[in-house]
Amino acid sequence: MLTVFNDEYFMRQALQEAEKAFEKGEVPVGAVVACQNQLIARAHNQTELLGDVTAHAEMMALTAAADYLGGKYLGECTLYVTLEPCTMCGGALYWAQLGRLVYGASDTKRGFSVHQQRVLHPKTVIQNGLMEEKCRLLMKSFFAAKRR
Repeated sequence: MLTVFNDEYFMRQALQEAEKAFEKGEVPVGAVVACQNQLIARAHNQTELLGDVTAHAEMMALTAAADYLGGKYLGECTLYVTLEPCTMCGGALYWAQLGRLVYGASDTKRGFSVHQQRVLHPKTVIQNGLMEEKCRLLMKSFFAAKRR
């Protein structure tokens, strides 16, 4: 069976990472980095596990991608993430000069676009809303379970 590597394929990979976070009691955000149609990094939130407020899925994926590529600039890469990155992660994406950002659900409280639209590098292409409903439902399920 031939696997088609497209945006939906990579977002499904990010959703798998988010589900891992959910199972571990972490806020269910998952991220993967693709470069030249190849998945080079995957991560999920680990703030609780590591006791580190910066251990967001995006930050972990950026670090892994830079390590894989042997350099800090990700201009040829796409980050797929299930939730709109926060301002901290947006700043890291800026410094990495990310080529493209694709995210699922918007974060109307803490997403980078709430605070300042151009947190990301000017050359970064942004696409939002990919598999938005699945991404949003995973977050809603997580926080509903926390409130019980």
